[in-house]
Amino acid sequence: MDALILSCGTGGGHDSAGMALAEELAGRGHHTVMLNPYTLHSDRTADWINRVYLLLAQKAPGAFGALYGAGELYRRLPFRSPVYFANRAMVPVMQDYLKNNHFDVIITPHLFPAEILTNMKREGLCTPAVVFVATDYICIPFTEETDCDAYVVPSAELSGVFADYGLPRERLYPFGIPVQRRFRQKESREEVRARLGLDPDKKYILAAGGSMGGGSIRRAIRILKEETAGRRDIELIAICGSNRRLYEELSAEELPGMRVIGYTRDMADYMKAADVFVTKPGGLSSTEAAACGVPIVHVAAIPGCETCNARYFSSHGMSRACRTTKDGLRSIFEILDHEEIRAEMIRKQQEQVHQDAAAQICGLAERLSLRRRGSVPGMETERAGGMAAALER
Repeated sequence: MDALILSCGTGGGHDSAGMALAEELAGRGHHTVMLNPYTLHSDRTADWINRVYLLLAQKAPGAFGALYGAGELYRRLPFRSPVYFANRAMVPVMQDYLKNNHFDVIITPHLFPAEILTNMKREGLCTPAVVFVATDYICIPFTEETDCDAYVVPSAELSGVFADYGLPRERLYPFGIPVQRRFRQKESREEVRARLGLDPDKKYILAAGGSMGGGSIRRAIRILKEETAGRRDIELIAICGSNRRLYEELSAEELPGMRVIGYTRDMADYMKAADVFVTKPGGLSSTEAAACGVPIVHVAAIPGCETCNARYFSSHGMSRACRTTKDGLRSIFEILDHEEIRAEMIRKQQEQVHQDAAAQICGLAERLSLRRRGSVPGMETERAGGMAAALER
């Protein structure tokens, strides 16, 4: 099978989900291409879109929240969104690419490519089967105006939310959010700490703001630095991701009992080594942490979908959400000092998070591809009962 994964760099979560699917597809022997569709127009276009998003997330989360709120209001109107029409310009570029490159299925963990492909369909152009993968624990604005063959949602409980926004129930598959294999591999904390050169006898607080170091995570890290300064049994690890300015600021303030790290490929190891993970509630990063089995404290949510992610996780006992204040962050130390609290949170994570999401999604892609070739009897029944079939698996 030839698969195309379309994602964008507006936050690391979409690309991380895409890489998890590419990893699974490769393991199944399929040929996979993953790209940002806007690079087909120009690298400058793709870079501009990514930079605008990063600027809002890192520098003006309030403005980002206002735009998200405007999207929530706009989706109530009886006509298509500006996002849909903005992506219409990509139709000729994508049409040309698909004409010259054969694919049996397209998987997109990002709304924008789904809008491009929907524009194509409504212009009567042929596309391969399209699978949309949600990477947040909410139906983000304008998902409902897309036309995909299947929609993968984070949980069966949230299927009703997506259906309420107008998505066909028979196309909803509650398989979860895919994470890469290294987050799902089970290793002992002692083994991982030895690999990272960490003290096996200390307690570690891991703090990160996602791949971008976004939200008000800077304030959370500074408060934690002050609160842990007098405890020799605790060490704070701050991971800044691609936020170079945050890395430079924290490095200049680094004290004993604190280490500052920029972008790292060892995030899974740091999660597994930590006693508590303090992070903004990105849908993908929170799912990765839950797959690793580390207690989560959500802070510094960027208003919008991250607020919904924090609400979902905390309401299911998979995390605690707190304000980015000294009083709010004290709950971290309650978790840190009580093994039974940490164990119960990890148990809830194991109950709720789909460890096999990547495999389930790729299996669905295989079936859709075969159905397009007309070689899978009974696929019409699966489409008609997608929700029930998914739950039975």
